[in-house]
Amino acid sequence: MDIRRVVPDINTNLMEESVKFYTDLLGFQVAMDMNWIVTLASPSNVTAQINLLKNQSLSSQPSGLALSIEVADVDVVHAKAVALGIKIIYPLTNEPWGVRRFHVADPNKVIINVMMHQK
Repeated sequence: MDIRRVVPDINTNLMEESVKFYTDLLGFQVAMDMNWIVTLASPSNVTAQINLLKNQSLSSQPSGLALSIEVADVDVVHAKAVALGIKIIYPLTNEPWGVRRFHVADPNKVIINVMMHQK
């Protein structure tokens, strides 16, 4: 399986303060800002990232995401999850912002966003 990156997802009610904290203290830069999600990336390693998500900002955005894992082929991972009997908590979806994704929960109830960028 080709895992491209793993990104922690931090839910926040303090978006501006959170962006300022990570940019001022650690030098992250804003790589994407869609108002409800801000992706911060390291200028020296663009795969070192943090997602900041506004709490309950979109009805299609489940609350409680903890981790995003980008894979080469999300359909293959989705099929494997189904074959293993893992409960899909957010269906395989093509999102309007250009990702294809689904969500599962690990045994600790950590919600995982498994995704890939659409081509």
